[in-house]
Amino acid sequence: MANLKMANNYDYLIVGSGFGGSVSAYRLAQKGYSVLVVEQGKRYEADDFPKTNWNLRKWFWVPALRFYGFSRIKLFRHITVMAGAGVGGGSLVYANTLPVPRKEFYDLGSWAGLNDWKTELAPFYEIASKMLGTSQNPHLGPGDEALEELSKEIGKHDLFEPTQVGVFFGEPEVTVPDPYFNGEGPEREGCRFCGGCMVGCRYNAKNTLDKNYLYLAEKLGAEILPSHKVVDVQQLTDDSDGKSHTYRVALHPVGKPFKSKKYIKVKGVVFSGGVLGTVPLLLKLKRKSLPELSDQVGRGVRSNNEALIGVVSRKRKIDFTDGVAIGSIVHTDLHSHLEPVRYPSGSGFWRLLMAPMLSGKNFFHRLALLIWDYIRHPVTNAKAYFVGNWAKKVQILLFMQTLDSRLQISKGFFGTRTKMEDGPAPSAFIPEAQELAKKYARIINGKPLVLPTESLLGIPTTAHILGGACMGKDQEHGVIDKHHRVFNYENMYVIDGSAVSANPGVNPSLTITALAERAMSIIPAKNLQNKK
Repeated sequence: MANLKMANNYDYLIVGSGFGGSVSAYRLAQKGYSVLVVEQGKRYEADDFPKTNWNLRKWFWVPALRFYGFSRIKLFRHITVMAGAGVGGGSLVYANTLPVPRKEFYDLGSWAGLNDWKTELAPFYEIASKMLGTSQNPHLGPGDEALEELSKEIGKHDLFEPTQVGVFFGEPEVTVPDPYFNGEGPEREGCRFCGGCMVGCRYNAKNTLDKNYLYLAEKLGAEILPSHKVVDVQQLTDDSDGKSHTYRVALHPVGKPFKSKKYIKVKGVVFSGGVLGTVPLLLKLKRKSLPELSDQVGRGVRSNNEALIGVVSRKRKIDFTDGVAIGSIVHTDLHSHLEPVRYPSGSGFWRLLMAPMLSGKNFFHRLALLIWDYIRHPVTNAKAYFVGNWAKKVQILLFMQTLDSRLQISKGFFGTRTKMEDGPAPSAFIPEAQELAKKYARIINGKPLVLPTESLLGIPTTAHILGGACMGKDQEHGVIDKHHRVFNYENMYVIDGSAVSANPGVNPSLTITALAERAMSIIPAKNLQNKK
């Protein structure tokens, strides 16, 4: 932010500007607190987004290569994680879907029994949905129509529906005054259904967090510092009474190793960097500056047991880029659902990282099956890889389940690593997902492909990593309490995906937003806080 004039002291410093951090910034600013949001990624305007995902420098986040895009990928032993970076966090790259989880979610995991979560969160889901501009997708493209045909084939047509998404469906190419916040928000333009949601909306239609929570927070005086990373948090004691604690936070500019650190003194800290940001930072702080953090840091990490499968169609006249990123959904059983995902025209980068879908007992078995597939189907495979406009011809299928398994993230010699904690290991070979993909492929005359990390290494991919700083009744069972307060540290919170303490089985963005709204509702206004 060009006009940022950082002070040395703030009431709250928020680490990260995703769904948890943006809500915290707005609600704390509303309550009269001075707020600084520190975000490691850049601030984006519409013209800053790449037109396609071939523009790797603008799309991928790999600081070591000086790629400062907003799409981040992290490979672990048990899972590959896709996340966001930038002012607005995951909202910049996510597919806009904002579902409320099924009832099973509220009674599982380490938060079970701490509250009647379904009842408690209901009003906050409503607030979150309104703030994020949730509405039903009004347009079904060819990929959605094929999914509807599949739903009929498997006897689930009554469970097929358009998605609830955070998109402004006004008139395309027409700019109108703020339609959401009584004129207090920014001007907007109607969705063009170009499929560009996940490479960054260039047409001001996607309801990213910089157009609602963060925008309103800045109007109230909150400050956002992009391209900086929190590297240390130290607890201080006010010598005047020996009891009041503050924190000294060290910041470092991203990509500038020889620049000096900046130090900010704050009364409270909110960790909202997502699992890939918050959990490694807490693990580091526990070793050094905040030793009283719970030993549960890094535990209870979950995915949505996902499968991502690209089906490349051989039909000559078909365009899967028509629509929003995810325009429809079908619930295939009590624990699972399937969604079609699209990229904009010209976005064919993923074709370089695809291999035939298969399953096998071990690496060598799968390698043999892969080679045999190329030998048996040379023409089909060639067409799948060398099709003209890849994004127009491929429909990515996203399969998710609520079934639970838990990982642990810990510090290793070469950075963070994962190991199994409980339940079955996440699998790249989900039989239901592969069977649905084959049926969908027959409908569109296509061939299913997956990432080679899945077909060869058996490592599944997720865009919805959760947990690692979960709720618990005490520090023996969690990192935070039911109000998101960090055990053993005053005025310190974790409010992001790492605080989600069970598997929702759906896109968690609305849930994180609702949890953040509830956590912020409990914090008193500044004038009331001072009277205590």
